[in-house]
Amino acid sequence: QVQLVESGGGSVQSGGSLRLSCAASGYTYTYGSMGWFRQAPGKAREGVASIYIYNGGTYYADSVKGRFTISKDNTLYLQMNSLEPGDTAMYYCAAEEARATMPTMPDQFGYWGQGTQVTVSS
Repeated sequence: QVQLVESGGGSVQSGGSLRLSCAASGYTYTYGSMGWFRQAPGKAREGVASIYIYNGGTYYADSVKGRFTISKDNTLYLQMNSLEPGDTAMYYCAAEEARATMPTMPDQFGYWGQGTQVTVSS
């Protein structure tokens, strides 16, 4: 059974940085993908970044390009720099088993963590 546990959220001022981590247990899909999503109150869950397991290929939402970096060793990370108040949300780690194209939408992922809160103040 796949279990995902996020950590690293917190409160920072605008311009600050945070690094989120996602520990994955039971995940053995070499040709799968993992990703980070976020959801602000009253808004839909949106994709932030995704990464292919087998070759490290990545996807970033336009709103975070140049500021956020997704990476993975035995843990999935999201390095977030130059944070803005608009980045305030609950951040979720997600994983899926295998897709021919880079997954970017919530319904393309079958496994989810419980989330970690990120709050950015101006």
